[in-house]
Amino acid sequence: MDAQSVTAAIRHRRTIKPKFFSDQPVDESLIQTMLENANWAPTHGMTEPWRFQVFIGPARKRLADFLAATYKQLTPADQFKPNKYEGMSKNAMLAQAVIVIGMQRQASEKITELDEIMAVACAVQNMHLTASAHGLGAFWSTNIAAVSDEMRQFVGLKPKDHSLGLFYLGYPAETWPTCQRAAIDDKVDWVRE
Repeated sequence: MDAQSVTAAIRHRRTIKPKFFSDQPVDESLIQTMLENANWAPTHGMTEPWRFQVFIGPARKRLADFLAATYKQLTPADQFKPNKYEGMSKNAMLAQAVIVIGMQRQASEKITELDEIMAVACAVQNMHLTASAHGLGAFWSTNIAAVSDEMRQFVGLKPKDHSLGLFYLGYPAETWPTCQRAAIDDKVDWVRE
């Protein structure tokens, strides 16, 4: 394994929102590869809590309509934003695929819920790195509708399970974005004694 390639892949990853996607189709075999790589995420107790529903083609419209309606239902009138409502109804159609990210709770609940959520986050990172390595843009959205009980029910998850957001996929319409991070030294304390 080439360590430099791993570092390059991590630093190449970007969040690209659906409004910046082109209409270039995404091959289902690439999505399948992303999901296979997600399946190799760390998992306490081998619970493999990640669950995914992939919306492609016309099914994206059903998801878009659900998101807009759910946003309207859950948002207090004084906090309702028409542009956000419009985005909810459009984003799924701007993406070539949308993956609903779910977390299935272990029946015995021996493994903590936080551990299970973190395992799903690792699975999503594996998908995101895979997408970036193939030049595919991705965006993990955790808006009010995406993480709601209504979404959990919409995709058939059980009452103790969670919807942890949406993963939008599409090829960027423009060049790959650049990014910077603040120095790691400002975020780390070394404890030696």
